[in-house]
Amino acid sequence: MNAIDPRQPMAMGRLGRDGRLLDAESRLADLNARAGGKAGAPLAVPQIASIARLAQRLGIAVSRGIVAADGEDDIDLWVRAEPDADGVLLEVSGWRPRAAWHAPIEDAARESDFLRVEADWVWETDAAMRISHLSIEAGAQHGFDAGAMLGQPITLLFALEADEEGALPILSAAAGQTRFEGQVAELRGTGKRVRLSATPRIDAQGRFAGFTGAAAMIDPAETGEALDAGFSGTFGQRLDRALRSPLSRIIANADSISAQVDGPLRADYAEYANDIASAGRHLMSLVDDLADLSAVEREDFAIEPEPLDLADLARRAAGLLAVRASEAEVRIDKPKTEETLPVTGEFRRVLQILVNLIGNALRYSPPGGMVWVRLEREGALGCVIVADQGKGIASEDQVRIFEKFGRVDPTEPGGSGLGLYIARRLARAMGGDITVDSAPGQGARFVLTLPVREG
Repeated sequence: MNAIDPRQPMAMGRLGRDGRLLDAESRLADLNARAGGKAGAPLAVPQIASIARLAQRLGIAVSRGIVAADGEDDIDLWVRAEPDADGVLLEVSGWRPRAAWHAPIEDAARESDFLRVEADWVWETDAAMRISHLSIEAGAQHGFDAGAMLGQPITLLFALEADEEGALPILSAAAGQTRFEGQVAELRGTGKRVRLSATPRIDAQGRFAGFTGAAAMIDPAETGEALDAGFSGTFGQRLDRALRSPLSRIIANADSISAQVDGPLRADYAEYANDIASAGRHLMSLVDDLADLSAVEREDFAIEPEPLDLADLARRAAGLLAVRASEAEVRIDKPKTEETLPVTGEFRRVLQILVNLIGNALRYSPPGGMVWVRLEREGALGCVIVADQGKGIASEDQVRIFEKFGRVDPTEPGGSGLGLYIARRLARAMGGDITVDSAPGQGARFVLTLPVREG
């Protein structure tokens, strides 16, 4: 256990413009040394280095709470990074030991998670109400440059509207360091209106450090109770967005830590980060499945038919899975370059189906095995056949695998049990189908059919 001295609440440090640790008080210097770094080298604590880079890129002070590894223990820290002409000034406080396997959830963090569920996108500010984070997809969807907004006053993005009492909820909340909701604003230059909500961030010294907020777009056709009713109808879509953004950040940060881009790291910590990234990708695939499930089960779900080359799509799907096949030591025998099979369907959905079928074949193929992807035409239908050398599927299980959440062996590692259910719904929506032919010990043969395009 590393001793934590409560009489030393803050440690100062300075990074050069290139991210190298120029100077640090003993507590920060010792933490950096235990992480494998040294003075004059890049800062070796990835979480602190990431905050410093963000502050330098935005040109504003950034404050964040983090959990850092310290030997065999974890510690809760509050990091404030302030850029200047010479680099970045660091203030690291908190220094609270975190018990093993204990992850306390503060009320503010929980409130923030609920806000994100009802959000179309999320944003954050610093204590001076300058924007420090915007959802990557927000600008592209709503007509503003998200990158250009970073570091700018929040009022440059939002034209705030007073409530019925003539007050601005966001300003009242900033003054009182409290949460707010129902702040209506217009996205400047777009004519679009949003409803803002946020929870305050308080640093380790009890100072207001900004807001973590959510933005829900206001449909021009919706007002009053109609707007509130709309939330429940689109809850699945909002939940998808609320999960996708934090998961993407978790995966990206874990990959960065695993690759040790911020400096040296103990081998076991790098492996932990790799495990976190893998788990994040598994959760992201579940989010994708749930989003697709919500889509295909809507009464108004429809595909957008277009002319396709089924052979080309089969080759693309095989190419997307080439790395996974190599790691599994399985070869994919895909259609030859000159092969073509014109059909009608929706490009994105057909590719999704084929990636699912070929991915399943890889999952159940033994090392050294082969997955065959073949083309045939049966009358008015074009067929892609995906065959593997796996353990096969018993006849009584061949109906179950196409059911919602249907899995032959729930204890077996794999997907959510939604992939084949969604794939068949998509195929049938395009005028085709998916069938299976298999027997125990003889592998499996899945066939996707789609209407042939004549001429």
